[in-house]
Amino acid sequence: MDFHKRTIKEYDLHDKRVLVRADFNVPLHDDGTIADDYRITQAIPTLQYLLEQACSIVIISHLGRPKDDQDSSCSLRQVAERLAEKFNREVQFADDTIGDDAKQKVAELEPGDILLLENLRYHKEEEANDDGFAQQLAEHGEVFVQDGFGVVHRAHASTDAITKHLPSLAGLLLEQEVGTINSAMENPQRPLMAIVGGAKVSDKIGVLHKFVEKADIMAVGGAMANVFLYLKGVNIGKSKFDKADVPLAEELLAAVEKKAKQSNFVFYLPQDGIAASEISPQAHTRIVDWSSHVIADVESYPAKPTRNQTELGADDMLLDIGPYSGAFIAGAIQLANTVVWNGAMGVTEVDGLQGPVGPFAHGTETVVEAISGQYGNKPFSIVGGGDTVGFLQNKGFLGAFNHVSTGGGASLDLMSGKQLPGVEALWDKE
Repeated sequence: MDFHKRTIKEYDLHDKRVLVRADFNVPLHDDGTIADDYRITQAIPTLQYLLEQACSIVIISHLGRPKDDQDSSCSLRQVAERLAEKFNREVQFADDTIGDDAKQKVAELEPGDILLLENLRYHKEEEANDDGFAQQLAEHGEVFVQDGFGVVHRAHASTDAITKHLPSLAGLLLEQEVGTINSAMENPQRPLMAIVGGAKVSDKIGVLHKFVEKADIMAVGGAMANVFLYLKGVNIGKSKFDKADVPLAEELLAAVEKKAKQSNFVFYLPQDGIAASEISPQAHTRIVDWSSHVIADVESYPAKPTRNQTELGADDMLLDIGPYSGAFIAGAIQLANTVVWNGAMGVTEVDGLQGPVGPFAHGTETVVEAISGQYGNKPFSIVGGGDTVGFLQNKGFLGAFNHVSTGGGASLDLMSGKQLPGVEALWDKE
């Protein structure tokens, strides 16, 4: 793996008190309980290694965006309980981050003890990258370990300023994330296929351009595809669409055209989609085929399809890619040796009434089946994006992929070629 920073396996940590920055910013249900504990589970290998070195461990993290320091909805207490359950060992919890309770519990730690401190973002100094706050955090440990990949694209007190006060190393999760993604982007087994979904072009414009540069084929789906379809003259009804994305999409299409003239690059947009007038489990869905009209021809035979079978109505929305598009993407995956996938192909959070697949999740399900080898070829796969990872977690599919990233913005920035402040601040291997 391509990783240039010193890790916990390259430093003597025996019997030291180690301050670990984890990313426990987990999704929550409407009732405030943990909806997805993947990030908690992924922190365990680093913690286990530190325990094997007879370390005492102090963990810091954030959760959500608390309104103030009294916002109990963003407390990490339930994360400590879930970590203890997953780890099968006691995890202590402090009701503050730099206050008396934290200081006392840190002072009482013995080798093998684990303590999680309260939400970093109860302190505005965290996101301000305040050096004084970082120094107070540093007093909790003798060595700092960065293992929160999901936060290293931000220069905050617990990712940047703190490294000025303690020996600063990378945890095993951070090393795996950065090394795996860098290797896939810089030296992939070709053909390299990129599948990009999600909501807005502006959120992923950097990585889209990088994939035009690096990939052999790129398929775009989800709400993001709507702006490209709009520019291609497809009627998208009242589909989710940000006109501010139009100039960005035009710029990307120009880059696509230039790349296609230079090589056998394929840029694929959906040729059909699932349309409905509302986002609900009870919504009536239909397939709209605006490209080849194969589906409309089959459904209408022996009559010719009417125009409304190949176009969205005024109240229709595109909520998923259609079966023709899903089959094309699945077929392309059969020819790929490396697949990088970020973002769902449709609205995956709506449950189905007649089975485990939601009414707007069939396209995403098809991609999952193809990447996981159910149609034959099983490429090396990297998956990222919060909605995608949540979908895989709920379906029990995480183990079917080579690498499922814990970082959203961090993975996008890394794939785009940007430096990550929380990584660059760590000690080099030299």
